[in-house]
Order: sequence, then structure tokens, then C-alpha cells
Amino acid sequence: MGAVGTTRRRDEVATTDNWMFPPSEGWTFDQVKDLELPFGWELVDGGITVRGRTKLWHDCVRGKLLRELEQAMPDNCAVNVERCVMLDENNVRKPDVVVFDATDLDIFAVECTSVDRVRLAVEVVSTGSKSEDRIRKPALFAEAKVPHYWRIELESDRRLAVHEFWLPVDSRSYIPAPMHPVHREKLVTELPFPVEIDLTALLRI
Repeated sequence: MGAVGTTRRRDEVATTDNWMFPPSEGWTFDQVKDLELPFGWELVDGGITVRGRTKLWHDCVRGKLLRELEQAMPDNCAVNVERCVMLDENNVRKPDVVVFDATDLDIFAVECTSVDRVRLAVEVVSTGSKSEDRIRKPALFAEAKVPHYWRIELESDRRLAVHEFWLPVDSRSYIPAPMHPVHREKLVTELPFPVEIDLTALLRI
């Protein structure tokens, strides 16, 4: 059951006392951006949703993938982990890794990356995020016209598989990358920029 909506002013901000009781029309980014909670969270349809804890392998993959993408991406791009991406004022998601267009971006002013700048969103699937990462998030990113989405899974043999998705022109649904829908051992792709990554190395401490 969702959080109970209450009657609040549009200029009222979320606090540690009231964050679980959003206004009837939902919290906006401006109302929650300064909220400090003892756990990670995202803004989903105007409500605060807790981000689950992750295991060490997840964070190793995320951090090393960040470094690999930094070395491969063009100069006009930037990459972050868990960087907030604004889909609209009531929906702010935090992909595990996000590559975005940094052209003429004032890094001292930007609070949340606009989704129209995002070139690649990556989710590393955890036990508690399977439905989100496999179904809901790709649907949201595709609807927002994010051109590329990678879903990284730890398979039963404790090896990584990267599921690569493209957004066709004039579409709002991803398709598996035609020539290489799933990468194992090594990720090699030309989009959104040429990159080659040893997937086994992402799991080394």
C-alpha cells in the first residue's frame, strides 16, 4: 500500500519527520533535495523509496566500471555513480552508473542531471532490485529517450553478464543490441562510444 497523501503547501519541504507522508500530489525534487536520511533513497511518483543495501561485489563492479568508462568516453561526456537523474519533478532516479553529456554544464550549479543529457544508464542487479532493474527502470529510461541501457547480472556461476539495450529511433521501448545482446567475459561495443571491458576484472578486489 502506498504512502498516505496529506494536504501540504507546495512550498513545504520534506524533513526527517514528515518524509513518509507526501502531499496528495506527491513530493517534488525541490521539496526533497535537501533531505538527509540515514539511507539511500529515490523519488518515485512523488514518494520517497528506500534504496536497498548492496553486497561488496556490486560495489566493486560499479566502481571499476566507472573507471573503465572514464577512460573510454569522449571529452564532452562525464560519468558518475548513483548520480540523481530527473525524469520529471516527481521522479528522480539514481542509476548505479550514468554517462551524460557535459557540454557547457556548470558543475557548481547542477543539482540533478537532466534526463535529456543522459547517454547511458547502467544498473547492477541486486537481490532486492531485480524487478526495478529488469522492468521498471528500463521502461522509464526508454520513455525518457535515454538511448542506451545496460543491465549487469551476476549469474549462478558468479560471472557477470551485461545485457545491452538500444533505443530505436522514434521508439520508447528498448530492444536488445542486435549484434551482441548479452556480453560475458568481455564487453565490446561501439555505442554510445567504443569501449572494451574485461568483465572478469570487474569482480577483482
